[in-house]
Amino acid sequence: MHEQATEVLSDLPAVPRAQAEVVDAVLAANRLFVAVASRALAGIRQDVTMPQFRVLVLLGQAGQMTVAQLAADLEVVPSTVTRMCDRLLAKRLITRRIDRQDRRRAVLALSAAGEQLLAESTRRRAAEITRLLAAIPADEHARVAEALRTLVAAGG
Repeated sequence: MHEQATEVLSDLPAVPRAQAEVVDAVLAANRLFVAVASRALAGIRQDVTMPQFRVLVLLGQAGQMTVAQLAADLEVVPSTVTRMCDRLLAKRLITRRIDRQDRRRAVLALSAAGEQLLAESTRRRAAEITRLLAAIPADEHARVAEALRTLVAAGG
């Protein structure tokens, strides 16, 4: 097991060795996927940080959200989201409008440029993952897909 996973697991209740190996493998896969996402994003726009990208992804999934909703999903205080969204507004990647039913609330959504950035990032990530899968024997692909689907389902 990698030293990093061992340190993390030492803070948790006793974890069976087989489970610890899975945790180690998932942590390694997570590092790989973060690197893939970072490279895809850097190839498009170097001025968008990973936390800002996360906001774009959430808005892309929800369609529109308030600052309070984003703050809850990101587990940060609303003022942090406001500052981040101000930067994304300046980059013209999101839009902000006043809620017609409650004029105290601002509703955030992706702009056309934000939608394009997400689409291009997804295309680039898919291309790199396809390249990575080419290094895995084809008869292993279904097993990899099933393991990943199981993990995603466990995460809700």
